[in-house]
Amino acid sequence: MSKEYDNTNRGASFINNRKDKPTQPDLTGKINIEGVEYRISTWKQESPKAGKYLSHAVSRIEEQPAVVEQALQEEVPF
Repeated sequence: MSKEYDNTNRGASFINNRKDKPTQPDLTGKINIEGVEYRISTWKQESPKAGKYLSHAVSRIEEQPAVVEQALQEEVPF
C-alpha cells in the first residue's frame, strides 16, 4: 500500500560526495516552493563575527523543452 505525499513547500539536502573543489557545495538537493521545483546548494561557512553558519544558493529547475524530450524518446536509425 503506497501513500501519496504532498511535498509542496518541502525539500531535502544531501552530502555532496562528489565535491572536488572548495567552490562546490557541501550539500545539494531539491526544494519545492509553492509547487515549483528548485535546486538548492549549501556551503558550510565560518566567520569570526557570526561563527559557523550555512550559506545557500537556489536555482529554478527548468523543464526540458518538448523538442529535446521528443528527441530523447525517438529511436535513432542506424
